[in-house]
Amino acid sequence: MSVECEVCGKISKKASKLSFSHKHHIYKQAPNLQSVKAVINGSVKRIRVCTSCIKAGKVQKAV
Repeated sequence: MSVECEVCGKISKKASKLSFSHKHHIYKQAPNLQSVKAVINGSVKRIRVCTSCIKAGKVQKAV
């Protein structure tokens, strides 16, 4: 299962922690994806959407 928002296309990105001795520790920052039931083209489907899209109202949740 991919780590990508199905509405806006937000994906995980690479980041690095920088220690006092300037060693870079590379890790991934994943988006906060939630599985929601949404109305898509009149039918109800389960999609993975980031929380910023849910807050912005880009997804119409199924009741």
